[in-house]
Amino acid sequence: MWDGAMEPPEDEEGRTFMQVISEKYSPENFPYRRGPGMGVVVVPTVISQGSPMKDRLNLPSVLVLNGCGISRAGDQAEIAGFCAHVMELDLSHNKLQDWHEISKIVSNIPNLDFLNLSSNPLSGVALEPRHAEAFSRVRRLVLNNTQVSWDTVLLLTREMPELEELFLCLNEYSSVSASSVACPTLRLLHITDNSLQDWAEVRKIGPMFPSLDTLVMANNNLASIQDSEDILQRLFPNLRSINLHNSGLTQWQDIEKLNLFPKLEEVRLQGIPLLQTYTNTERRSLMIAQLPSVSSLNGSKVTDSEREDAERFFIRYHVDYPEEALPYRYQCLVTKYGKLEPLAEIDLRPRCHAQVEVHCEDKVEEVSIRLDQTVAELKKQLRTVVQLSTNNMRLYYIDKDVCCGFGPEEMKYSTRALHSYSIRDGDEILVVPKTK
Repeated sequence: MWDGAMEPPEDEEGRTFMQVISEKYSPENFPYRRGPGMGVVVVPTVISQGSPMKDRLNLPSVLVLNGCGISRAGDQAEIAGFCAHVMELDLSHNKLQDWHEISKIVSNIPNLDFLNLSSNPLSGVALEPRHAEAFSRVRRLVLNNTQVSWDTVLLLTREMPELEELFLCLNEYSSVSASSVACPTLRLLHITDNSLQDWAEVRKIGPMFPSLDTLVMANNNLASIQDSEDILQRLFPNLRSINLHNSGLTQWQDIEKLNLFPKLEEVRLQGIPLLQTYTNTERRSLMIAQLPSVSSLNGSKVTDSEREDAERFFIRYHVDYPEEALPYRYQCLVTKYGKLEPLAEIDLRPRCHAQVEVHCEDKVEEVSIRLDQTVAELKKQLRTVVQLSTNNMRLYYIDKDVCCGFGPEEMKYSTRALHSYSIRDGDEILVVPKTK
């Protein structure tokens, strides 16, 4: 039985950061090896008096401590002594639910560039401004599946003057809190798998992150893009890439509005209701034609020749639409290429039959033959026509267009397929009895 006066067992209170790294990166469990990414022998400059820690650890600059049951920092002097060279730290899937404990870890790792706190229970946990200061050097922050509040996100971004990448996926956001203080350094925002359906919430992101280069909003069921042309031109002035996979867009007008982002060149738009009724070829061609400045669509480069083919397809696709139903882009492309007529439909399927003339001595008869059969099978078909056994006939193929130049071609190989002769309607098959 656990005595209340004793320390609680680890599975209830969790473990400290220092306990975990001392076990995982001890010389016994993580031997020192030379080479990129291998352990670095660290002899701490400061060790608390009476510390049970070993006097050296083989710590790499990238620490992966996911799913280790960490809930507390442990001795801060030891963290500072052992982790001065650490640049990346993965603390995902632990039991951290106190920002103060997290700040104790982060504040003692002076070169920390990347921090992953995904899947820690941070819902409803308040972050005090004095603890947020500990994150000031972090440039890449991952808070996926933490249910961290948007107010906490804003507090962190205000205290992180070098933040470039922010991951906020799976946090059940249905709204975004506006901020009066911009984060001018952020380039990449991942906010997939949330519940942002109203464009009014997305509108708040633009002023908050004015230098945003990449916005990943897949799986948010966004219903439409509702702002005016003037607002959209100023909303994301530096946005180069947007991902709206599996959003709820249903109108081509929403696609056209993407052209108002002045620097947009990469778009990902799969799984939206608007495109469900089109074939794969139609989807890509119509999208390329609607987005003249986009150089990459759904991860594939758009070449100049593909763009021209797509734009010509777009004109032909809409040629029979009534004037009032034509998209704006149609007139632009007609000005560029003219009004194109639909392409002639050509059946490129291989022919299965041919109507030929069978000549045998003085007899001529028109016969329909299957082109997928062999010469031996054709002989069997002609037995009743020419009244000869298969062993007593020679076959010659006469091409009606070139026979004058080359003469009859003997069909001497019994296993050869008839379609290999390129037989067409009106050609001739000459049957000659074998001489005894």
